[in-house]
Amino acid sequence: MLMFMRNATRICHALSLFLVAAFAIALVFYTIMCALGQSPWFTMPLTFGETTFPHAGMYVQIVLTVLVGSMAFYLPTNARIMALENSHRKFHISMSDVARAYHEVHTADRAGLFTLSSEFDAVRERLAYLRDHPDLEQLEPAVMEVAAQMSQQARHLADVYSDEKVARAKAFLAQRQQEAEMQQERIIEALHACTEIRKWAQQVELEESIVASQLAQLDEKLQKALPVLGYSLEHEDGDEYLVDLEVPDVAKDLDSNVLILAQKPAAE
Repeated sequence: MLMFMRNATRICHALSLFLVAAFAIALVFYTIMCALGQSPWFTMPLTFGETTFPHAGMYVQIVLTVLVGSMAFYLPTNARIMALENSHRKFHISMSDVARAYHEVHTADRAGLFTLSSEFDAVRERLAYLRDHPDLEQLEPAVMEVAAQMSQQARHLADVYSDEKVARAKAFLAQRQQEAEMQQERIIEALHACTEIRKWAQQVELEESIVASQLAQLDEKLQKALPVLGYSLEHEDGDEYLVDLEVPDVAKDLDSNVLILAQKPAAE
């Protein structure tokens, strides 16, 4: 829509310039013919108050001719402006064509289609490719030549960023990303295992503390119960062993399977 409005404005501008030029030429020519007596002057009754001007039409015609003639002097300037606009538009169109042609030949260069190393041969090879390209048949030869020269100057970039090297770099990055993801999964599994082991260790410590408490209670109960049976627990270097207490002589004469407990002294 914007391009249509620009084209319509440009057409109207050119048409107005043509009409002004044609009207100025016709009016000047007619006034000259009137001055030479070959054509009649304009007649227009003009009255200002009580004064009547019988030759007012001639004066109006002369003034109008001078005005239109002076306007005609600006026509070359406007024509130059329009020519500059058209050349600027053509320049943009040419640059877009050059960019399109350069994109095509640079893509082919990145694919490794061109093999000649000499500068002249490289430009000629690229130019032949552009001429045979089905999408670039309407381009001018000068545009193709500029695009071929630009591609030849940028062949180092095409070699560095060739399709093969770019694909290899992408594959390498994809492999590194996959390895990073696998390593991340392993780290997550290790964190889960560490958390499970820590919980398990806490549970074992809790159970060991319960067992130690129960052993302490059992030891306390044994310390209270063994003296009644004639035994006692003694500790030496961390080991516990039973020690027989002195028993009455009567117990020695009895069966060895029977243990006679000592009588507690009577309360005084």
